[in-house]
Amino acid sequence: MIKREMYMKRIRPFIDREPVKVMTGMRRAGKSVMLDLIKDELRERGVGDERIISINFEDMRNSRLCFADTLHEEILKRAGNTRGRVYLFFDEIQEVEAWEKCVNSLRVALDCDIYITGSNAKLLSGELATYLGGRYVEFVIYPFSFAEFLELYRTLDSSVSEKDGFQKYLTSGGMPYLANLGYDEEPSRQYLTDLFGSVMLKDIVKRGKIRDVDMLERIVAYLTVNVGTTFSSASITKFMKNEHRSISADTVLNYVRCCRDAYLFYRVKRENLSGKQILSSGEKYYIADHGIREAVYGGNLRDINLILENIVCLELLRRGYSVTVGRVGEREIDFAASRHGERIYVQVSYLLADGNTVKREFGVYDEVRDNFPKYVVTMDEINMSQNGIKHMNIRDFLLCDEW
Repeated sequence: MIKREMYMKRIRPFIDREPVKVMTGMRRAGKSVMLDLIKDELRERGVGDERIISINFEDMRNSRLCFADTLHEEILKRAGNTRGRVYLFFDEIQEVEAWEKCVNSLRVALDCDIYITGSNAKLLSGELATYLGGRYVEFVIYPFSFAEFLELYRTLDSSVSEKDGFQKYLTSGGMPYLANLGYDEEPSRQYLTDLFGSVMLKDIVKRGKIRDVDMLERIVAYLTVNVGTTFSSASITKFMKNEHRSISADTVLNYVRCCRDAYLFYRVKRENLSGKQILSSGEKYYIADHGIREAVYGGNLRDINLILENIVCLELLRRGYSVTVGRVGEREIDFAASRHGERIYVQVSYLLADGNTVKREFGVYDEVRDNFPKYVVTMDEINMSQNGIKHMNIRDFLLCDEW
């Protein structure tokens, strides 16, 4: 089991603290494993198993607990048989009706430390904000980074190089369960296709109460094939019209929002770097796992420039950066990423094939006057850094601890 220390470093300071720890993210991205890692940490601190109460609400054996009052009664009963603080772990808590009231009541009634996971962004909206306002911390859990993928892949083949590992990562992506399949192509494709269907049905159609499933599938296909390209609801409406289907721009936006709520896509807005303003148009969308794109629609190697951009975007988000597309005059920088008052700029390209490509990729920084680090990330093996702009091979960029 990968330790996922990047997340544990963020979670660890809140262990045995009051805030409810909420782990969100796409289905099967590793949230349950994070709960197991936290339990292991508690055991290392001397917490006995009798003080750890763990319930997975996707397990049919727990279906009777999917109501706030029943769950509340059950937890009080179990906690009453223990001494000292109890640690409550609720996996896929959104399956419990009115769970917010239950969690808030347990927080008040017991000496407890609470950890929950959920696969929908609405988990932290509405009533939760009302009941637990200021008393929870959120951690978004993403599929494996390249570093995590490589660590696990090398348990199957210790001799694999970073270069060969990255070639596999380009098509397999980072869903943790694939290691159990030995990353074999056909079983992995089947698993990712079924996972995609589960996300569509359970987390988007069901929770979004979407009736026109065929239209949703068309919009998801459009977003998936066109990751990293400028999005507008009007362009999708026009595209659907050409497909002899009618849909309003508002409905398109609602369907896309449901996809974002399920963590299938991440939105990156455009920022005017000169005026430090977020622009209202020209946003882009990136898929949570590029392996799903390959399994369902194919073409990752054909569209490798888009996939490299997708991988870098998710890595920035994974490391806690706030990410925008940078606009300077008529030029565009793929990513302007901010964290803790610091910023980095990242331009992504497949290869610096000739002088014109070099000029274009490095030239986007000509009008950026600040002194924050600027990168051009490609698959080239030769370092072409110039004028204070760092050029890095994408493998080195992804495996670097700090930029």
